[in-house]
Amino acid sequence: MRYCMPPDPNPKKPRFAPPPKSCDTHFHVFGPPEKFPFAPTRQYTPPAAPLEHYLSMASVVGIERGVVVQPSVHGLDNAATLDAIARSSGRFRGIARVSDQTSGEQLRRLQEGGMRGVRFNLLDRPQGNVELEVFDRVVERIAALGWSVDLHIDPKNLLAQERRIRCLPGPVVFDHIARANPAEGPGQPAFQLLLDLMKDKRFWVKLSGIDKICKLDLYSDKGLTYREVVPFGRAVIEMAPERVIWGSDWPHSNIFAPGKTPNDGELVDLLLDFAPDEEVRKRILVDNPETLYGFA
Repeated sequence: MRYCMPPDPNPKKPRFAPPPKSCDTHFHVFGPPEKFPFAPTRQYTPPAAPLEHYLSMASVVGIERGVVVQPSVHGLDNAATLDAIARSSGRFRGIARVSDQTSGEQLRRLQEGGMRGVRFNLLDRPQGNVELEVFDRVVERIAALGWSVDLHIDPKNLLAQERRIRCLPGPVVFDHIARANPAEGPGQPAFQLLLDLMKDKRFWVKLSGIDKICKLDLYSDKGLTYREVVPFGRAVIEMAPERVIWGSDWPHSNIFAPGKTPNDGELVDLLLDFAPDEEVRKRILVDNPETLYGFA
């Protein structure tokens, strides 16, 4: 079992002030494991990352709302995510993990607890992916709830599952810019498919997991930079500025080497490169999450 690094404990103040009601649409809560045990099926063990630590980071970078995404380390036990939503005074929504065995009553309770979507992994790796038959059955069952389908998908599977994705009832959110490969440039077939999908109002893109999709982790005197992702962010914004959202991906799991964990203030600052226009940034941080996740 691998143990991953903790988040940066010293988030920097961003170079711009996010507007009121700005929303981080992608973060996780881990444990604390003595209260919310990690699943025995997990692929790695993270340090505890409780709600209190996230709130401290969010207060520094200027984030007021959030969408808690159920992490794989907690499996299908959504208790830690529901607890974070319940303690947010209405400022959080959630993305659950469920199976085709999750009952209608359980789905109803998740809805009442603030869940507004289900996340699925479709990645080129040997473990941790949803079976396509299970995926189809779950999607059919959540359609009546109006929940989003959150796809953590890579270029290979995006291309392979194009037909299935185009048939989804929506809304569909592509996490981490569908893990586009910066080394292959915006002309790569999977990213061009993503842009084509965005012509349909069902499809959304999340500017998140930037450190995950960067292959070149560029260093400078100012720390980590992720400039190679900027053309991809600008392209999805240009295609559909009303259906792009932003997420920190705190506490940045699956990082196992010192010095690789991003600073959350620097990730907020990337929005200045993705969207130089202040009104567009407000759409991404405030208006679009309000529409998708039903904030009051």
